[in-house]
Amino acid sequence: MAENKIFAGPRVRRIRNGLSLTQTAMAEALGISPSYLNLIERNQRPLTVQLLLKLASVYKVDLEELQGETGGGLAQLREVFADPLLAAELPGDQELIEVAEAAPNAAGGVVKLYRAYREQAARLKDLADLLAGQGHMEALSGTRLPMDEVRETLEARPNHFARIEEVAEAFHATLSPGDDLIGALKAWLKKEHGLVVRNLPVHAMPNLRRRFDRHSMRLFISERLSPYDQLREIAMEVASIACHEAVVQELETLRLSTAEARRIGRFELARYAAHALMMPYGAFHAAALRARYDIDVLRARFQVSFEQAANRLTMLQRPGSTGVPFFLMEIDNAGHRLRRSGASGFPQARFGGGCPKLNIHTAFSVPGQILVDRVETTEGLAFLTVSRTLDGPQAGFEERVRRTALLVGCEASFADDVVYGAVRSPAIAIGAACRLCERQGCLARAEPPVTRPLGLDEMATGLSVFDFQ
Repeated sequence: MAENKIFAGPRVRRIRNGLSLTQTAMAEALGISPSYLNLIERNQRPLTVQLLLKLASVYKVDLEELQGETGGGLAQLREVFADPLLAAELPGDQELIEVAEAAPNAAGGVVKLYRAYREQAARLKDLADLLAGQGHMEALSGTRLPMDEVRETLEARPNHFARIEEVAEAFHATLSPGDDLIGALKAWLKKEHGLVVRNLPVHAMPNLRRRFDRHSMRLFISERLSPYDQLREIAMEVASIACHEAVVQELETLRLSTAEARRIGRFELARYAAHALMMPYGAFHAAALRARYDIDVLRARFQVSFEQAANRLTMLQRPGSTGVPFFLMEIDNAGHRLRRSGASGFPQARFGGGCPKLNIHTAFSVPGQILVDRVETTEGLAFLTVSRTLDGPQAGFEERVRRTALLVGCEASFADDVVYGAVRSPAIAIGAACRLCERQGCLARAEPPVTRPLGLDEMATGLSVFDFQ
């Protein structure tokens, strides 16, 4: 009977490199010569059945991985080359298979460039449509990028996903991690999926937080991250497996319009699932009530960061077991809004969040300190706000530290239930944003209101250059 032969040189080379073996060492373990292994890796000799069995025995290699196609990578390349711009470039799939097998990282780069090209093309089309409308601003609603659509969708709805909460809490109970959640998650990945977690130094992975190498079955985590952020990255990987169905079901409820928006939405829901896994709903809700929502107490209790515990507070909206309806906003020191969320959706219409007098801006001058204020809007609505800076990944000597600020707030009517409500300072008068605020004589005003004409008077000058009538 003729012997089955398989040419899989690039995959053998990736296995050897993943194990940090020389050709001589692997050849000796397989009982062949180094020159023969070199020919195999260059696809000049086949993998026989005997060699396949030897690889599976010595290195625990999945035979289907050596015999099968490249799966998702090939499918994504087919999508790229199905574009009308490239449709006539290739006569068939053979070259795509060779690229996907021999250089999977390069293939992934091609796919990323194609996605960026499609997004930019959509953006330019929207801009052209807007200009062609000669001022008809109803076309503006179509100019959103996928990230904008996801942000607006999540900001407008409650930050609570019941299906994910139930699945994550049940999985945490079966895991029984005790006081070593990160160890339990690593052990589960290794036992159930053969996936090993490794930390990589900055020079090996300078621009990534996390990378999953499916060929060597290793999850690489950057040493730049704090222990808390490393835990979240591992929890995201576990949640993407253990909570997959729940994430898919919740993603459908968001009704995102494009494939790219759904991809971003799936990532955001995986992050949500990671928080639910790190801080199970029942335990976290009970602890939050006992601690009166003291974020530092909660972060110590669950061994998470200030940002992670604060974010979790906005998710406590399970029917019959709700918490104080907190909302959250994060900005950088240039004032760019990075995210907003809330137990009932971010209260944009009532709270605004664009006033320069909010303590989230003051927090940058006192890094690491917690600032508590009571604020009152022009409509007479009162809120309790808590702000603190957050430090990003560890920076190198010649890099600038990334620092953002987080604001956690709730309506002032809940102040007695929250430890921060003990601050009884006078309420600070704020507005939704300078363009919409009509407070007279505001020292912090950065822009004139669109609702009033400027009160320019050569004989008298007010406290602000944007004084209005």
